[in-house]
This record gives sequence, structure tokens and C-alpha cells, in this order.
Amino acid sequence: MHNATPSVLSSSLGNVFLLLLGLACISTSANAQTYRSGQHIEPAFEGWRPNPDGSFNMMFGYMNENWEEEPDVEVGEHNFFSPGEADRGQPTHFLPRRNRFTFEVTVPSDWGDRELVWTLNVNGVEKKAFATLRQDYLVDNMVIASETGSLGAGTSSPESRANIPPVITVPGDQVRVARVGEPISLTTHVWDDGLPKPRRESTNTAEELNQRMMRRPTKVTVEKINGLFLSWNVYRGSGKVTFDPPLPKPWEDTRSSANSPWGELWLPPEVPEDGIYDVSVTFDSPGSYTLWGRADDGGLYHDAFITVHVEE
Repeated sequence: MHNATPSVLSSSLGNVFLLLLGLACISTSANAQTYRSGQHIEPAFEGWRPNPDGSFNMMFGYMNENWEEEPDVEVGEHNFFSPGEADRGQPTHFLPRRNRFTFEVTVPSDWGDRELVWTLNVNGVEKKAFATLRQDYLVDNMVIASETGSLGAGTSSPESRANIPPVITVPGDQVRVARVGEPISLTTHVWDDGLPKPRRESTNTAEELNQRMMRRPTKVTVEKINGLFLSWNVYRGSGKVTFDPPLPKPWEDTRSSANSPWGELWLPPEVPEDGIYDVSVTFDSPGSYTLWGRADDGGLYHDAFITVHVEE
């Protein structure tokens, strides 16, 4: 048996140090790709679908590169469509991360091969989404379910093909008045056909939770947990708005513990027997707000909007 010389030990320790330093650099580099704030937003053209009257709906979403920052960009030189009207109903308040199929713009039957361009400039970076009616951008319900993660890429089933979107209705005035700091009640009715069937019950054992945490990813796309849920969020308006009770997120928060159907440990919420949800909404600043409600069954969705004018 031979004892290592000091020079050999020194060399070995040096190699270990360099290895650890390299791993630290890799870790730092990986972490550097995740940002809480200060990054840009990529507008996205999701595809198009035809309407019974011969017109077409171009579908848009976006990727907010930030995990926390929710920029507000008014319609104007930093948030506009072209050619034609700058305001096509796009959001001015942007939720974190990937938001798919957020809104649709109707174009006439004679649109032809022209492009519709959405331009966004956030945190000093300008990005554009180019929309066309090319056949390979045609979207149907199966594409929506697949792109959002309800189905595996290129797959379908009799259940998914039979699914129809939920229906969301908001009784009462579509334009309302509120005061800063004083909550208003927002009653929403959601109807759904029960498809797709929820992948999980609303309760699970500790063993089931542990198995899901340790499971390897099985899809090349995002994976979404099927189950009906309602969300309310700010669509336009720059003040802080609080919804009580907290509702699931409509954006792809993939962190395990997130209140999001893309989170590994998320459980579908209980659905009221009468389909009626009561939500309290509080505003911390005066102004005009557009609130966006979305009923989502995992595969398909339906949206509703109300306007609230908030006074001091």
C-alpha cells in the first residue's frame, strides 16, 4: 500500500475544486435563464378558425418571460395591431409566463393572404406576432386541447372528440361601478358537459402525492390536469385587484405546488352543484378595469368579460 504524496493530494483536491466550480457555474447559468422581472413579452399567433358567416378568427396568446412581473402596456405605440385598427381587443395587463389562446381577432371573409401583425414593446424590447390564414395554422378543438396539454401531441380519444366547451355567464350589468377598497360581489354561472373526465379526484393520499412528485415527465408538450375550473383575472387596468377566494391560474405555472392545472400536485376544485360561483373583488386604485373570466374544463374553454369603473 502506498501513501499519496502531498503533490498528488494537492492535484486531486484541485481537480475536485475545479469540478465543483464547474457544477456551480452550470447551476448559475441555468438559474440565469429564469427571471422574476425585467424581461420582455413574446406575442404569439396560435392559429385561426373559420366562422359560420365566412369570416375567420385569428387566435393570439403570449409568453411573458417573467415569473412575477405583470406588465401593463396600454394600447398605443407599444401595444398595437396593424394594418388597420390598433385596438383589436388585446390585453393591456399581462399575466406571467405562457398564456395560450388568450383572445381572438375576427377578420373578413375576403382577408386572403394578408398578414395581421401584433406588436408589443415591453421593458424596451419590441416583438411581433405575424398572423395569416395559411392552411397549416388551422385550429380545431383537438389542436387546442393538445397545445394546452390536455392531450398528448398528435393524440385524441372518443371522449376528447365529444367534448364541447363549457359555457360561462355573468348575470347582471356588464358595466359596473365600485369604490377603492370596497369589495364587490361577482356571481358567475358555469355549465359543462362533464368532459373530459377529471384525471384526479379532489383528494389524494400522501402516497399518491409522493408518486406524482417522483414521476418523470411523459409528454413532449406541457401536461395539463383535466378538471373544470373558473378563473378571474385583470385583462385591462393597472391597479392591484384581489379576488377572494383565490382562483386557479389560467397561465402555465408549472411549479409543483402552484394553484394551476399545469402544476404537478394541483387538484381540480370542487364544482358547485348549481354551477354558481361567488367571488369577491377588491380594487386598490381608481380607474377603469376589464375583468376576464375563463371557464376551462382542461381541454376547452369559454370566456366572459365585464367592465368596472372604480372611484375613490
